[in-house]
Amino acid sequence: MIEIRKSEERGYADHGWLKSYHTFSFGDYYDPRHIQFGPLRVINEDRVAPGMGFGTHGHRDMEIISYVLEGELAHKDSMDNGSVIRPGDVQRMSAGTGVRHSEYNHAQHDTTHFLQIWIVPDQQGIEPGYEEKRFEATEKRGKLRLVGSPDGADGSVVIHQDVRLYAGLFDKGEAAELALRPGRKAYVHVARGRATVNGQPLEAGDAAKLEGESAVSVEKGEGAEVLVFDLP
Repeated sequence: MIEIRKSEERGYADHGWLKSYHTFSFGDYYDPRHIQFGPLRVINEDRVAPGMGFGTHGHRDMEIISYVLEGELAHKDSMDNGSVIRPGDVQRMSAGTGVRHSEYNHAQHDTTHFLQIWIVPDQQGIEPGYEEKRFEATEKRGKLRLVGSPDGADGSVVIHQDVRLYAGLFDKGEAAELALRPGRKAYVHVARGRATVNGQPLEAGDAAKLEGESAVSVEKGEGAEVLVFDLP
């Protein structure tokens, strides 16, 4: 079974400095049909204005992944981590027993466009942690590159949940297929461009929920950047 969620069906919030599309219920956006999918709880597509950002705030018991599409995002947290992530970087912060952090776009003229992803961990009260890995475009070109997993396989960031996250870049003639084990489901999010997923044409911001399928196939991409979540 494949269920398509079009970009315009998502929740939307315009805070002036922040424009955000919500795939799942978040903040003032609530839709009982879209609370989460398996342990996947949040996919926010955020655009942060130059010189603006999220001030210091706290999280608990959540795996938080940041995936930059354009621009830069500066990060500081209560674990003494400080970094600037850019397109190609995947950042994972495990909030666990509690962590505080801030995220800013320090550019004077450029908007930061990124995905904020929350995954419910498989256990609560773990020690907070932070990890950041870079995956070059060549690693994702025409394939689904593992960028997050429970065991850090293939150099991916470690997610404290039975979830595997793949990222791929696709243009015409490029295609990839990801086998799904029996009982697994998948969530496919087209971050940029357009692509056909299991025969369904999707554009930027569109997504597909897959249940009872044996594989995820991505083809006919046009400037496409695609994220695939393999979920329990």
